[in-house]
Amino acid sequence: MAGIAVVHHGRNDCSPADQRSNCTDRYAPAQLDDDEELLKYIWREYLHPKQYEWVLIAGYIAVFLLSLIGNALVCFAVWKNHHMRTVTNYFIVNLSFADILVTITCLPASLVVDITETWFLGDMLCRILPYFQTISVSVSVLTLSCIAQDRWYAICHPLKFKSTAKRARKSIILIWLVSCVIMIPQAVVMECSSLLPELLPELTNKTILFTVCDEHWGDEIYPKIYHTCFFIVTYFAPLCLMVLAYIQICHKLWCQQIPGTSSALQRKWKSLQCSAHSAGPGESVKVRTSAVSAEIKQVKARRKTARMLMVVLFVFALCYLPISVLNIMKRVFGAFKNTNNRETVYAWFTFSHWLIYANSAANPIIYNFLSGKFREEFKAAFSCRCSGGGGTKERARTKMSTDSHKSLSTQVSHFDNVSRISDQVV
Repeated sequence: MAGIAVVHHGRNDCSPADQRSNCTDRYAPAQLDDDEELLKYIWREYLHPKQYEWVLIAGYIAVFLLSLIGNALVCFAVWKNHHMRTVTNYFIVNLSFADILVTITCLPASLVVDITETWFLGDMLCRILPYFQTISVSVSVLTLSCIAQDRWYAICHPLKFKSTAKRARKSIILIWLVSCVIMIPQAVVMECSSLLPELLPELTNKTILFTVCDEHWGDEIYPKIYHTCFFIVTYFAPLCLMVLAYIQICHKLWCQQIPGTSSALQRKWKSLQCSAHSAGPGESVKVRTSAVSAEIKQVKARRKTARMLMVVLFVFALCYLPISVLNIMKRVFGAFKNTNNRETVYAWFTFSHWLIYANSAANPIIYNFLSGKFREEFKAAFSCRCSGGGGTKERARTKMSTDSHKSLSTQVSHFDNVSRISDQVV
């Protein structure tokens, strides 16, 4: 799915021998017999970015910068603030690290391939970079699955399983090990090959142009099986399970009338107010009022966290849908081999590649808008870097220390215990 982003696609797919004449006519007119003139023509018509490709380059650069800065800030915020080192935030940091990995290793190569349609990095990197990218995809989807599972247990079945930071770290190690193992076939089948013997025989061994990095399986049945399993394991099945988990979470937080939901809490709050008026201010009433107040905050914190995680999941599903569908169509059903509208196919593949990296840049933006704690930490990080006065830095540190006690993720884990205690007290 994602490994396709650094693989050759689109306009030079016409490699079969029966299409050789058409491809040669497209890339080299008959009057250009001299090799030097032919190479100049290829540079002008083939390598030099066209107008719409400059827009693509700008989009890639913007995503590259946003992804690196945003995900680095996420890791920095959790590392600097001990109160943010919760189970959910550990998984979020792992997701950010996977996004940084794919942004650094695969985005530049994917941009060059999409613009020039040529692989310049040799056979070794042809195996390594797609392997890294598929690992990143697997790590991302498994991390999102672990987050959904953790929230599902914490909200729907809080007594069956208690998540801890130690278990989260073990889960993260297991996620990386599993991803590295199951993606080994991607590194094995990737090879460099040249289309020049079929397209322009006179330029064979004279230029690296028309070199492609693609899969070589040896039999047509193997890629169909592999990519079908890849689609199910890394996209369809986890997405279905996560959607079901969040549906139950939403039902628990917004619909079901149980202790901890808004209507039940309102009834508790009204009864406590009546008790306070009738019996007068007392210590027991204050304790019960504090417990119910904490429970109200718990519900609000859980809802905010669930809302943020559901947006992250929705953006992931949306960004990876086009490349998943195109990959299945090409690798499993053999589409795009004999199509006449190759420019449109090339544009779709190019856009789908960009969406993969845009997902990496989108996650920190989601945290910034939907998590007040991450937003404050991002502001504090920028203020510490940009301000030169010690007073401003001190205020930023004070604000971070104060806001630490209001951490969204900390509230969720803290109020899980308060909820059970308040039910007994009330």
